[in-house]
Amino acid sequence: MKIAVSGKGGVGKTTLSAFLARWFAEQGTSVLAIDADPDANLGHALGVADAAAITPLSQMKALIAERTESVPGSFGGFFKMNPKVDDLPEKIAVPCAPGLRLMVMGGVKKGGTGCVCPESVLLKNLVHHLILRRDEVVIMDMEAGIEHLGRGTSKAVHALIIVVEPGRRSIETALKIQQLAADIGIANMTVVGNKIRNEKDRAFLQSSLNGLSFLGFIPFDEGLIEADCAGVFADHIDEATQKALEAIAENLRRLQPKSE
Repeated sequence: MKIAVSGKGGVGKTTLSAFLARWFAEQGTSVLAIDADPDANLGHALGVADAAAITPLSQMKALIAERTESVPGSFGGFFKMNPKVDDLPEKIAVPCAPGLRLMVMGGVKKGGTGCVCPESVLLKNLVHHLILRRDEVVIMDMEAGIEHLGRGTSKAVHALIIVVEPGRRSIETALKIQQLAADIGIANMTVVGNKIRNEKDRAFLQSSLNGLSFLGFIPFDEGLIEADCAGVFADHIDEATQKALEAIAENLRRLQPKSE
């Protein structure tokens, strides 16, 4: 399966991405977790030691120069638009647990929109390879947008999960992500409600996003918040939270076409 997770900052998308990556790996599946959020936190959420020391791909200047035949940080000029990327998962992915590896993409700093630079070209070619060519579960923790995805990869994404919490700003971000995803042809969009305190919160999210299907709802849990603050995997959570996360993972697995 190829899974992208997005949502407003702070809603819990990284926590969900980490749980799904761990869960699929525990089922005996090879998993590649991709931190595609410039504010990289997935390593911490997965419990990777010294996660802050991992160099994002976008900052590997020598590698970018080699693959794109250019000078990293440069705009304009000539460079390869189809650099070799198929060996990068084995080259730079960090082992996290049995069957689970992590790649940190990083962001591309740019002054305007529509960046066409060596860093962005390498990242987009790598995402294209990960989504279309890799025979494993790929889980991408994305920023509040889907700029790493393009029309060429959108149809191969089995699920775009939009994580939301009870709140108007979270809903507005979710609707923007839904529109961006529709524009590039992502058909399988689902929602996970997080930080649910009561039935009123659940009903608010369902009524505000009634055009989208929900994979499930995660209760408000201090354990998740404490793990996020400590930068560790959330393994001290309530039983109800654990069951809710497992149900979401099971519902997600059912979205995979049976022919695959």
